[in-house]
Amino acid sequence: MSQDSRTPAEFVDPDDLPNNTSANAHFGEVLDRGLNRRGLLKGGLGGAMAAMFAPMAAVSLTACGGDDDVVVSPPAAPAETLLGFTAVARTLADTNTVPPGYTARVILACGDPMAAGVPAYKNDGTDTNYAQRVGDCHDGIQYFGLSASGSRDDNSSSRALLAMNHEYITPVVLHAAGPSPNPRPASQVDIEVDCHGVSINEVAKDAAGLFQAVQNSPFNRRITGATEIQLSGPARGHALFVTKFSPDGTRTRGTLNNCGNGKTPWGTLLTTEENWSGYFFRAAGDQALRSAKVNASFARYGRNATATAAAASRYGWETAGSDDRYARFNTSVTGTSTNGSDDYRHEWFGQGFMVEIDPYNATSTVKKRTGMGRLAHENGAFGLPQAGKPLAVYMGCDSQNEYVYKWVSTATWNPADANATDRMAIGDKYLDAGKLYVAKFNDDGTGQWIELVVTNPAIAAASFGFTEQAEMYIHTRIAADAVGATKMDRPEWVDVHPTTGEIYITMTNNSSRRAAPTGSQTRVDAANPRAYTDVRGGLTTQSGNVNGHIVRFKDANPEATAFTWDVYLFGAEAAADPTYVNLSGLTNDNDFSSPDGLAFTKSTGLCWIQTDDGAYVDVTNCMLLASVPGTLGDGETRTLNYGSVSVTTRIGKKPTATTLKRFYVGPFDCEVTGLCETPDGKTIFINVQHPGDGTAAADLADPSKYTSQWPSNVGYGAGKRPRSATVVITKNNGQRVGT
Repeated sequence: MSQDSRTPAEFVDPDDLPNNTSANAHFGEVLDRGLNRRGLLKGGLGGAMAAMFAPMAAVSLTACGGDDDVVVSPPAAPAETLLGFTAVARTLADTNTVPPGYTARVILACGDPMAAGVPAYKNDGTDTNYAQRVGDCHDGIQYFGLSASGSRDDNSSSRALLAMNHEYITPVVLHAAGPSPNPRPASQVDIEVDCHGVSINEVAKDAAGLFQAVQNSPFNRRITGATEIQLSGPARGHALFVTKFSPDGTRTRGTLNNCGNGKTPWGTLLTTEENWSGYFFRAAGDQALRSAKVNASFARYGRNATATAAAASRYGWETAGSDDRYARFNTSVTGTSTNGSDDYRHEWFGQGFMVEIDPYNATSTVKKRTGMGRLAHENGAFGLPQAGKPLAVYMGCDSQNEYVYKWVSTATWNPADANATDRMAIGDKYLDAGKLYVAKFNDDGTGQWIELVVTNPAIAAASFGFTEQAEMYIHTRIAADAVGATKMDRPEWVDVHPTTGEIYITMTNNSSRRAAPTGSQTRVDAANPRAYTDVRGGLTTQSGNVNGHIVRFKDANPEATAFTWDVYLFGAEAAADPTYVNLSGLTNDNDFSSPDGLAFTKSTGLCWIQTDDGAYVDVTNCMLLASVPGTLGDGETRTLNYGSVSVTTRIGKKPTATTLKRFYVGPFDCEVTGLCETPDGKTIFINVQHPGDGTAAADLADPSKYTSQWPSNVGYGAGKRPRSATVVITKNNGQRVGT
């Protein structure tokens, strides 16, 4: 997730700060040597990846990587070889860069109409009606197959619904002259609220075999920052959900900052509310009107306010007027009731959950699954379902020094539920009753799942004063602090290997990691073992775990309370010091920084790694890499010595030229994020978020000053303002993507 560069100067996103002030251990402990990055950076922990599939005959690629509706008649397809493509070079080009023999096309850009009668997007800042257009800042994406008759078909590779998150917005390009200052015009706020949330879009292959969006499909649906949503699960009806809109605490409005997502075994979407806290304003002096518990929760989630300073909101939506649709973003006490039923003091508590949506039913109820915890949810990945066993869902909390979580259902898996027609009822069965766990990573490569239950002595003794189980689901971070969970380097996307069941989770980076921490900084440990200094472009110094890494772990079964782990792969520059930074031995063909998105494709078993980087962007735009993953424990144990400090960690097998390659580089100023595939593996869909993120409002009149003109510069859409969009990638000879 990238911080919007056009938020008010006084606003700092709460989740970009180290709000975890607990004394819990950190995953990795390395001395900060402060060396220059260019060839001097201290190394990165060992890479990962051993071949999982037997080698096949070499493939010959034809044509050149390209863009834009270029269709190449497929020749006779030779045998496939995983990662048989030529690695894409690092580049700062403002375009889609794919290997020779592949084509990248753009569909579903921000503002594209989704309903009949909605005019084409002008892309000049005058467009409206975003509740019927594709939203902004595309992120997680899932593929839901459709048959020719319009029913669910998990095997369809020619017609589908793409369910896509819209994490946040790029305000400068949504309005004619950029966003107005506070007090914000209601017309601008309406656009910005509607640009958030989720899009459900039908896509289908045309006569030429190319996927196109279906504008007037009855399946098309927008869930926005204003959509009514039911609160479901064990915390439903809690006193902290009571608002003027919902006096009984059973519903709320809107889903915000939807980053990664997941797909349930019964065919619904799990979308996640990530860095939502900063959307709400809290007035100076509000602390005096709240209980100690409520104030502690506000502080732990980054919405503290003192008697003299207000907590500024991200976009100033609360300033647009007194109407409820704007007033709800002021989470201060403004009414006189004792329970909050006459204001929106509790509105903030209605965000931060897993949200379930049935993409096949455009009128179905949307539900927030409170039992899965309230945190900065990045995404959710199901363990491999086993008949008669509970279901496990793995989740990361995307903030510095936060934790890894697991939900285990009370109900055991019945394979017949995979094809049920009342999909939301199946969600009730598996996602409303269960146990919530948080992870503790031990230095010896083992770990424990600790249940967040009010009877746990550590929770019962916590100064917060937990008194009921429902509080575990609302103040989840505080409960996790109490049981000694391991602070991690910004846990983001998690996915599960489709055959081994091993779980992979990205640790994007952590600027507060130090070998000898001071203040709010955090100490390195075995699972988060690097702390070093990086100099970007010879000017900007960045410290901590600058380039990030990927952790891999395995449960013996879904309900297991013990696991084993290693570090699958360390992000680093190829030229960085191999002793302390480039521990995975990355080369020019596969080096990367800040892994964020991660997904396995079932057709090939490949692991796809996407970056959201601020450290290596002087050299290359953000990217997508493909890997042939190995298995847990296939590497080595290594001790890193830093003077008087030493850390022993577990590193996966180093990648080779046949197990890790750069596959795609996006346009300038973007994040590459979200990935799904057709069941036949011949098409993948990825998202490009906020290209041209550095464009200034003062430069809107001169397109030559935009930091990106993508995707108009590859032939898609009107105007030259940059737009988030979905990219469709295929192989010209008709084979599976990644071969």
